[in-house]
Amino acid sequence: MNQPHLNRQLPPLAALRVFEAAARHLNFKRAADELALTPTAVSHQIRGLEQRLGLPLFERHARGVTLTHAGQTLFPAMRDALDGVAHALSNLRPGSHRRIVTVSVTRAFAARWLVPRLGDFAQAVPDLDLHLHASDAPVELRPGTVDLAVRYGGGRYPGLRAEPLMPGEFLPVCSPRWRPADAEALAAMPLLAYEWRLRGPGTPDWPRWFREAGVHPSSAPKATHFSDEAHAIQAAIAGHGVVLASRVLVAEELANGTLHTPLGPVLHGLDMHLVWRPEQDGDDALTQLRQWLREQAEHFLRRHAASPGTRRSRRPRRLSP
Repeated sequence: MNQPHLNRQLPPLAALRVFEAAARHLNFKRAADELALTPTAVSHQIRGLEQRLGLPLFERHARGVTLTHAGQTLFPAMRDALDGVAHALSNLRPGSHRRIVTVSVTRAFAARWLVPRLGDFAQAVPDLDLHLHASDAPVELRPGTVDLAVRYGGGRYPGLRAEPLMPGEFLPVCSPRWRPADAEALAAMPLLAYEWRLRGPGTPDWPRWFREAGVHPSSAPKATHFSDEAHAIQAAIAGHGVVLASRVLVAEELANGTLHTPLGPVLHGLDMHLVWRPEQDGDDALTQLRQWLREQAEHFLRRHAASPGTRRSRRPRRLSP
């Protein structure tokens, strides 16, 4: 038998909303920007929620925050609840007869690849409203929350459909004013790096790049680390160093000369895949969205086809800008 709603003992909903944003970004400042609050107000709300619950939700570090076990338990429940409320409210608004589809992508992919193409989506598929869910943490594909995801991985997602969208190629890029003669010189440059949620021997990071370049520094090269891949790329554009970036995310800058690739090799990582639930195979709206993403990816890959000088190499060599 269901308990009366009045028996629900919930913390203030404002604090729960602040927690969800902070947990999604793993950054109090970005959560504050999203909610139009100050970072101090976000921190105050989180502290109050932790005191009410009697346990910590975040571990504070010098470079940011991570979720505790309690935070990891609470976050998906709050994320799904708020997504469900947002979806229901969207259906109540005038014009809610229009179909809403939600796609989940990483923050960097959203900012640097998908968002610049949304105008084309509105023209190509005018009868759909696209909701963009940007998060580096994989989300569960559930009715009423997320319909489709673009994921970086091996393509095996139990219980889900998956098809390759774009290859995962990673190459060092920097401002044209940086022109290291070889890999040893590159190791002495300011290196920029970003966090990988899943790490393994095949992770396309700086240690792997130097191994494949045939260079074994006496100590691990120092790097400035960013929690957001897009921020590391922006730092490279600003001339602050060299970043090992996904070709997909820097193709425009490589084409217009804002960035260049000084040396090989190019690292091959995992591919990006379209992922959806099998029961959605006959969903016309999702079929349109998948087709649009395929067409955009195919056009992008034709336009930014890798030149012979950027193919994988075991030894470093200078690449054309």
